[in-house]
This record gives sequence, C-alpha cells and structure tokens, in this order.
Amino acid sequence: METKDNLLGVIATLFKWKKIILYTCGATAIGAAIISLILPVYYKSTTIFYAASPDLAVPASIFGISAEAPEYYGTESDIDRILSIANSGQLVAFMVDSFDLYQRYDIDPKSQKGAYYVALEFEDHFDVVKTKYDAIELSIEDQDKEMAAKMTNAARNFINDTAQRLIKESQAKTVKTFEDNITQKDADMRAMNDSLQRVRVRYGVYNTKAQSENLSELIATGEAKLNLSKAKMESWLKNGFNRKDSIAILRGNITGYEAQLAQLYARLDTFNKGMAQVDYLVESQLQSSEQLAEDKEHYKMSLAAFNSPFPAIFLLEEGQVPVIKERPKRALMVVAATVIAFIFSVLGVLIFDTYRDVNWREIISTKPEA
Repeated sequence: METKDNLLGVIATLFKWKKIILYTCGATAIGAAIISLILPVYYKSTTIFYAASPDLAVPASIFGISAEAPEYYGTESDIDRILSIANSGQLVAFMVDSFDLYQRYDIDPKSQKGAYYVALEFEDHFDVVKTKYDAIELSIEDQDKEMAAKMTNAARNFINDTAQRLIKESQAKTVKTFEDNITQKDADMRAMNDSLQRVRVRYGVYNTKAQSENLSELIATGEAKLNLSKAKMESWLKNGFNRKDSIAILRGNITGYEAQLAQLYARLDTFNKGMAQVDYLVESQLQSSEQLAEDKEHYKMSLAAFNSPFPAIFLLEEGQVPVIKERPKRALMVVAATVIAFIFSVLGVLIFDTYRDVNWREIISTKPEA
C-alpha cells in the first residue's frame, strides 16, 4: 500500500506542511483577535413577568360577588396577547421616540427607508420569548449598560400600559352601553308616569284596592237604605198611613237614594274602565323601576371597575443594570476562527499534496473521443 493511502502518510503530509498550517492558524487568530477588539461591546438587560388574567378587571371579581374564584394568572391566549403587543409596531415606535434611536443607531430619520432601518436595528437588539414556565422574558441589548436597563423596563411598562388600555377600551364600551340603556329607560319611565297620571285623572283611579272597596261599600249601603225606604213606603201605603208630610219625606229619600246609586253605578263603571289600565301601567312601572335599579347598580360597578387600576402583568424580575457584557465573546471568536482555519488548512494541504503531480493542463486540454 502506498504511503499516501494510510494514516502515516497523512501525518507525514501534515508535518511537511506544518509551517503553512501554523502560519494560517496564527494569522487567523491574530485577525480574529483584532476584529473582536474592534467590534462594539453590547450589554443585555432582561426582565421577566407573567401575564395577568383579565378576570381581575371584571366587576364581579373586583366586588367579590362571583360564585367562582377569579383567575389571577393569564391563560395561553393572555400570554399570546402580551407577546403580540411586545412584537407590535407600536412598541417599536414608542421605543424609537422615547430613546431617540435614530441618533443612537446613527440612522438618518429623513431618509426614505430610515423608519425601516431603525426598526430593523432595534429588532436586532430586542428579544421577547415565553419561557418553559409560561413566563415572558424580555431582553434588550445596548452599548450603554444603564441604557439597556432603562429601555428594558420602559418596554415592559409600555406592554403593561397597552394591555391595560385594550381592556379599558372594552370596559368603556360596556359603561357607555349601560349609560345609553339607563338614559333610554329613564325616558321610558317618564313617559310611563305621564301616561299613568293621565289615566288616573281621566278615570279617577288612584288606589284601585281602596277605591274598589269604598265604592262597593257605598253601593251596598245605598242599596240597603233604598230597599229599606221602599219597604217602609210599601208598608205605610198598605196599612193606610195618612200622614202626607211623612210620606213625602220618604218619597224624597227614595228619590235621593236612587240618584245617589245611579251616580255610584256610573262612577263604578268609569272606575272599572280605568282600573285595568292603571293596574297594567303600575305593574309595568314597577318592573321597569326594578330593571332600571338593577341596571344602575351594574353601571356603578362597571364604572368603578373602569376607574380602578388593575395589573395586566405580574412582575417577577426587574430589568437590572448588567454587570458583564453580552457580546462579543472575544475568546470564543478567536478560538472558533482558529479551529475553522486549522480544519480548512489541513484539508487544503492534503488536497494540494495529493493532486499536485496531476497535469491539470493536459486533462483540461484533452478532447473527449468521438
């Protein structure tokens, strides 16, 4: 077997070209070291928080009237909502304006693609992920370690404020719905009161139960007096009672009782016509009043919930000023570059030494047989 075909041949070849390999690795290591020293240093600050449940903003949970215990930590959908805010253009715009990132990243704000490049640069230094414990980890890199912490905490606060605003907007719609509903029901109540007053004046019905009992009693009394007077008159006439003055008085009483009963019957008829309408309007008024009182109570709770602060996130770890740099990892860069240079130089010298005796010009110029 030829020397080049075994391991000893490979080692011999590498030993023969050892200077080239060493020079290549050395030059690569020096170049990598110089480049790593030129690269800017970045520090990373990280904040960790959990998504809060929107149940904390529900009036039933705030006032403790719900039969179910409220959820304090958010579900997957709540986490996704927080991540959506964190990856939104609103956050980028807020950070660009708050920290003057055009100047910080040396980008011309008047250029046609300035907004695109500043957003792209920020996203290169920004990262937000969900951890395996369902927490949200937000990190920002910057060349200034204190600025990295400020930007990290500002981004987290913006996410919290935006999540709260979204829920507040939903609460505001609910409050507005209650306000409109209460306004309409107040108008309906006033119209109902006016209708009830007109019916009462028209038919003279104010207290159906008391007036009904009073009319019945008056009619019964009148009928009893009338019947008694008629019986007395009949008895007098039958027995030949001749006192004309007494008979005249009795006739007058009978006529008066009949007139009184006629009025009472007419009053009763009018009363009966209005009683059903009054009872209906009073019952409707009572139901509307109860519903209106219930709506006003819900409105008060919704308004109190709208005006009450609530968390959209639960902070686990504040963004701290980093102590050590995040990148570049200079030693790792130099070692990695040197190892890669060594591998490629070894492969290069082996290939070169193996095929250096081949007449490539002859091979290239040789025409294929017809």
